[in-house]
Amino acid sequence: MASLSMSAGWTPKQNKLFEQALAVHDRDTPDRWHNIARAVGGGKSADDVRRYYELLVHDIARIEAGKVSFPAYRPPCPGPGHNASYEADRLKHLKI
Repeated sequence: MASLSMSAGWTPKQNKLFEQALAVHDRDTPDRWHNIARAVGGGKSADDVRRYYELLVHDIARIEAGKVSFPAYRPPCPGPGHNASYEADRLKHLKI
């Protein structure tokens, strides 16, 4: 199954609308997928948004299982000494 990042046909705006609609229409909402499809727009069907949700769940499971490596971000200020302070600042704001 493809991951969300590889899912074709979803704009960043539709993805944001999808996330917002998921927050409003929980699993107990009648006609959940139809409501989410209507919120996303762009011709997305209830089946489209349900499949997109299944991809999201799959991606989260892979991340939680440690099967997705973290990207190697570069520090904003290259040079000696800057990397250590950058890493310390990143860790200070990390919430786990």
